[in-house]
Amino acid sequence: MKKLTALFGFLFLLIGINAQNTLVKNVPFTNIGPSIMSGRVVDIDVNPNQPTEFYVAYASGGLWYTNNNGTSFTSVADNAPTQNMGDIAVDWDNGTIWIGTGESNSSRSSYSGIGMLKSTDKGKTWVNAGLADSHHTGRIIINKNNPEEVVVGAIGHLYTPNAERGIFKTFDGGKTWKNVLFINENTGIIDISASPTNANILYAASWERERKAWDFDGDGENSAIYKSSDAGSTWTKLTDEKSGFPTGSGVGRIGLATFNDAVVYALLDNQNRRPEVKTAEGEGLKKDDFKEMSVGEFLKLDDKKLDTYLKDNDFDKKYTSETVKSLVKKGKIKPSDLKTYLEDANFVLLNSEVIGAEVYKSEDGGKTWKKTHENYLDDVYSSYGYYFGIMAVNTSNENKIYIGGVPLLKSDDGGKTFISMDQENLHSDHQALWVNPKLNGHIVNGNDGGVNTTYDDGKNWIKNNDPAVGQFYYVNVDNQKPYNVYGGLQDNGVWYGTSDYKASKRWEASGDYPYKSIGGGDGMQVQIDNRDNNIVYAGSQFGYYYRVNLKTKVRISIHPMHELGDSPYRYNWQAPILLSKHNQDILYMGANKLLRSMNKGETFEAISEDLTTGGKKGNVPFGTTTTISESPFQFGYIYVGSDDGYVNVTTNSGGSWTRISDKLPQELWVSRVIASQHEKERVYVALNGLRNDDFKPYLFLSENGGSTWKSICGNLPNFPVNVIKEDPNEEAILYVGTDNGVYVSFDKGENWQPFSNGLPKVAVHDLVIQSEAKDLVIGTHGRSIYKANIAAIQQFNTIKDKSVTIFEIPEVKHSPRWGSSWSLWDEVNEPKISIPFYVSNEGTVEVIITSEDSIELNRFSVQADKGFNFTDYNLAYSEKGKTAYLKKYKSTEIKKAKNGTYYLLKGKYFVKIGEAKKAFEVK
Repeated sequence: MKKLTALFGFLFLLIGINAQNTLVKNVPFTNIGPSIMSGRVVDIDVNPNQPTEFYVAYASGGLWYTNNNGTSFTSVADNAPTQNMGDIAVDWDNGTIWIGTGESNSSRSSYSGIGMLKSTDKGKTWVNAGLADSHHTGRIIINKNNPEEVVVGAIGHLYTPNAERGIFKTFDGGKTWKNVLFINENTGIIDISASPTNANILYAASWERERKAWDFDGDGENSAIYKSSDAGSTWTKLTDEKSGFPTGSGVGRIGLATFNDAVVYALLDNQNRRPEVKTAEGEGLKKDDFKEMSVGEFLKLDDKKLDTYLKDNDFDKKYTSETVKSLVKKGKIKPSDLKTYLEDANFVLLNSEVIGAEVYKSEDGGKTWKKTHENYLDDVYSSYGYYFGIMAVNTSNENKIYIGGVPLLKSDDGGKTFISMDQENLHSDHQALWVNPKLNGHIVNGNDGGVNTTYDDGKNWIKNNDPAVGQFYYVNVDNQKPYNVYGGLQDNGVWYGTSDYKASKRWEASGDYPYKSIGGGDGMQVQIDNRDNNIVYAGSQFGYYYRVNLKTKVRISIHPMHELGDSPYRYNWQAPILLSKHNQDILYMGANKLLRSMNKGETFEAISEDLTTGGKKGNVPFGTTTTISESPFQFGYIYVGSDDGYVNVTTNSGGSWTRISDKLPQELWVSRVIASQHEKERVYVALNGLRNDDFKPYLFLSENGGSTWKSICGNLPNFPVNVIKEDPNEEAILYVGTDNGVYVSFDKGENWQPFSNGLPKVAVHDLVIQSEAKDLVIGTHGRSIYKANIAAIQQFNTIKDKSVTIFEIPEVKHSPRWGSSWSLWDEVNEPKISIPFYVSNEGTVEVIITSEDSIELNRFSVQADKGFNFTDYNLAYSEKGKTAYLKKYKSTEIKKAKNGTYYLLKGKYFVKIGEAKKAFEVK
């Protein structure tokens, strides 16, 4: 354990050193939102003595602090080595903060962590406090009688077995840890609940779970409830066959809420199957009716009932009772095909008839348990109970409990009956809940759409979505001026907004937020018609896309289906789409085959056979395509990558395909394939081992269409690579987005440098370059969207040998209001320009401002780093410069502004640094 902690510490030190030495350390990233839809919360910790002060942890968006009840937030973990949060605990008496990194959820979008982080100065600095190989944290409990004693529930690796999981306890503030409960290498601890009346009494929930790229098993016989009576030093299993609590292979995730030493509630995801309910006569056809139906029985079916079945299950319009019966009669399809047409791995996951959410109560300290309700709690967990598990009990009323799933529910009778607390401004999917023990009805809720607060027990909610913590999968841009940015977010649909967005509350006056929603669900990829940016293709998970006209609001659904009798298409969670650069009517879409539409998504045809290994048995679609790239040099020259490691290419629009990935590392997710815009045969491939708990970078270049490959990982650190982009102007410049930030290479991947000024260590899922604006736009999975101007970077290989280079300075529009304010109470309008320059050696440089005829108007010193630098100039004369200018131009008047500054007049000016000189203009 100590070796792993040391390894992570060395890694963070190495990253820091690289960041200090990088040539682009001063090139700034700017966050351009959005924030209104927020992102997934994992935990909330509220000051019990001052409940307007609290911390919020977002799944991959870091830790945020408010002391004004959520009116505004400040990030307190930007300097931490990761933004991936699992659980937090705060010692409010001394300000110590604990972060258990690595999300407690076990979703496909859940990121692992690096163990425990600790801050003793309210988040100004962080240290790694061990448990580096635990990956995912369920819960942290600080002993209220001795804050040096901390108990941690470690869930463990998501995709592979490992030993560092279970319950760990430190007696010395995290210097050392003892594994006080270990079950096995596939079972961790998802929740721990402390008695509010006795710090020695703790209850814990173990969870046996394993995720693969093709399957998730979220239940097992080792999922159970444990108890400690000595503040977490020793543990006893409570739930056996005699306890009244379910046992066996169907026991899924468990959430806990403790009222006192004896009374404790448990919220169970019961994955055991419900008893089968047979369809009554006259209720209509069900898919299972066709499972063993003979041809004769099928042909005798009532046409009206068959048509209703086909319509209700969204069969293609060409399939009617008449056409389907004809196909069966001719032997082209079987009756059972009407069942299998609807079934893929996604169907298995979303339509499993399991018992679902159940609430149990113990009144004897966990010895025996009783279910609190008679009927099923339908629509609480849907089919994905592994995603939930929060509950709370009012500390002054043991019968007042709350449970969170898709809706948020409450019960006033100990769980016998429940009512919904959902309102129109409360996002679904609830992840965190704090119930004020001192003020009845005051609750702070964390969900997939941020933070909500209520003071009347859920009748009304306030939304507290100030931080920009969106989890973007994909971003794109159009060609407007200023250009718009589009993107799809986990949990929060597809949005677009202007690239000159600045965080402000000003929009609240009009109600017109700068970003607009395009669609719901889990937002995925976006394509914009370059002939008309009102025409947008976007969608949600598993290939459910649409084409929408943003002006007229007309939209058509796009979800190509297989032919009846064929195997269902397999769509990835983030199914790829691509508009052809050669014809914007042509839309490509990836299933397990490559599909092509020649008419804007109205109809599709498959232009390949299966481009994957064929899939694997499981409840998650696998053997799917993940990335598509068409060469700008030739129509129909297309590369396709898959989640099982295949890369295929066609040079004749699908007439034939060649697999070109056999010499690459095998069975890794192809996160990106990019056909070069500089050389026809050049292609880049990024592979990702996250779903194997393999965090190494895999990045390859081929100069011959994939016949041979060269690794271009260079000195990239050990973070999986999600995306690679070529610079559109300079072929040697490459950008990559990893699970911990952005890197740039100036030599086609031989060497890489961190590109991180203003950007926290967050997962970057996508990169796009707006060529005209020369902006690199990045979609982060946890901190929304950033942009950086790369105009100076693009010139590196032509200026790197010069001692000084000054880059273009935009013209400035003169204003007579410089140095004044609109009223006595407004801020003064003080202009400035940013002067971008490059120096080949660090040191102090003199920045000289001159008139067009070389009169020195101002001079100041700047400490410059080797590489790219930016310094601000306030457009003012120095006293000496003003005197020199007026000496030559005696009739000119330079008026003193209200703030006492003399600003430049309209005209042409120069910036000089060393031998370099650059003009700019004040108009």
